[in-house]
Amino acid sequence: MRIILSRKGFDSSAGGVPSPILPDGRMVSLPIPDSRSPLRYGDIGGEGRDIGALVSNLTRGRIRRSSRAHLDPDLVAGDLERPAGWRPVFGQEGAAQGHLRNEGVGPGDLFVFFGLFQRVTRTRGRYVFDAQAPRIHVIWGWLRVESVVPVADCPEAIRRWAGRHPHFHHDRVPGNVLYVGRRRLALSEGASRELPGSGVFSRHSRLLQLSDPAARRPSDWRLPTWMYPQAGRKALSYHRQWARWSRDGGVTRLRSAARGQEFVFPAGQYPLSAAWMEALIGRLGSDRNS
Repeated sequence: MRIILSRKGFDSSAGGVPSPILPDGRMVSLPIPDSRSPLRYGDIGGEGRDIGALVSNLTRGRIRRSSRAHLDPDLVAGDLERPAGWRPVFGQEGAAQGHLRNEGVGPGDLFVFFGLFQRVTRTRGRYVFDAQAPRIHVIWGWLRVESVVPVADCPEAIRRWAGRHPHFHHDRVPGNVLYVGRRRLALSEGASRELPGSGVFSRHSRLLQLSDPAARRPSDWRLPTWMYPQAGRKALSYHRQWARWSRDGGVTRLRSAARGQEFVFPAGQYPLSAAWMEALIGRLGSDRNS
């Protein structure tokens, strides 16, 4: 199995601002803008998760409720009205999909989605960023792959429930595929709990934070000790220069890449990785897919 740390959601280049951590601790990953998408920000979410209002507030109207949104990965059933048979799904294309293909990513592998977040406050009925709060990289969702489906050859049975997904409207982009999520996680033999194969982490926790709390840059990560790529372990893709890595005080530190979307490592070479993800999902994950 491979685990892919997958950068998704608003940031300084896509959307122009971080995604919010709300005053009650909830995290909402904001989908990036996409002029080709059939979806608008105002279509997404609902009570307590009004994506259109959040985007309009936090970009100060630069991106509006009526702007078109790239809802991908699509993990929360309640974000839209769903056709029968809907499943969580993630699309990729172009150079990023080429990288996933070259790394051998396919059925059984696990995407772990992270993004740039910042705390917000509520002022005069609008959300604004807390200027005293740092911008941080946080894990916010996951999807274990059941199948990889080229969009150009997508069976009608999948197209019926996934047809509004933005990657069906990127028909001229090379390597355009969908990763359809499994119903159950089942990372290790004899797992004591049945965990959902896809979902979101609804609330911020230090356990989900990649950025070092003591660092000034969100790209300076503090990771579990077991993630250090010592001899015999293939390092996280895009991070295979030893100078990026260090260990001290029982933690692994990484200067993470500013560019790149998909960072892949072989879970089999990191024996604690499956238990780490099962513990995070079991303790903090939210099954909002049914």
